[in-house]
Parts: sequence; C-alpha cells; structure tokens
Amino acid sequence: MSELPTLPVTFRPGRTRAILLAAGLAIFVVITAVALLLDKLGPGERLSFILTGALMFGVLAQLARVRVVADEAGVTVVNIASRRRLAWAEIVRVNLRPGDPWVFLDLSDGTSLPALGIQPGIAKDKAIADARALRALAEARSVQDPEGRQG
Repeated sequence: MSELPTLPVTFRPGRTRAILLAAGLAIFVVITAVALLLDKLGPGERLSFILTGALMFGVLAQLARVRVVADEAGVTVVNIASRRRLAWAEIVRVNLRPGDPWVFLDLSDGTSLPALGIQPGIAKDKAIADARALRALAEARSVQDPEGRQG
C-alpha cells in the first residue's frame, strides 16, 4: 500500500474550481461593464444588472466550494448546499466507479453520501489518486481507535 497522506488533507477539484471562479468573475465583469456603458439605463436598472452579475458569480462560487477534508478525527464533506461531518468509523467504503460523476461514501447506517470534492470530470487521474488516498485513509483509520491503537 502506498504511503498515506499527511493529515489534515483537503481534496477538491482544482481545475473545475478555477474554471467556475474565473467564469463567475468574467460574467460579473461583463454584466457590470454593460450596465455602466449603456446610456439608456437608469440607476435602478444598472443596479439590477450588477446584482444579477453578482448573483451569477455567487452561484458559481457556491458550486466551486465543494471539498472533502480529512483529519485525525474524521472527514468533513462539503457539497453544494450541505456540510456533513463523519467519524472515520462511519465510512464503510470509498467508491469511484467508472462513469461515476464523483466519489460516493458508503456509510455504516446503510446510506451513501456523495462527496463532490473528488470528481473525475476534468482531472480524471487526480480524482482517481485522491479517491485512492481517501480510501486508504478510511481503511487505515477504521481499524484504529482514536488514540491510534489497533482494534
């Protein structure tokens, strides 16, 4: 087995995040420039253009915030509209099957939690490596108690 990453470690789709934030900024700048350059717009209309651009940037920034943070105590999964903290013992399996849009965590309560912070969309090799690292951490941590003694 390869060496485990040093904790804490954050997994996030770097390229996707950069694209989303750059697109959001570009949209905001263009819409704001249009609002300021159109002479026929009143102050309220200009403001509505700028607020629309800010809203669009906000939506893309929300999409870009996804991540999976692993530390000594467990994993925090930050998805688009939710954040969930899991103890290592709650994670039964880390899955990234061919065709999956992101990693899924099989949990001890029988449910599955999507972890959007690891997604193979633009950087497939990085996502596979991140999924393997998280799987190795989950397997190593699930057989230890919090003090690190073998269970």
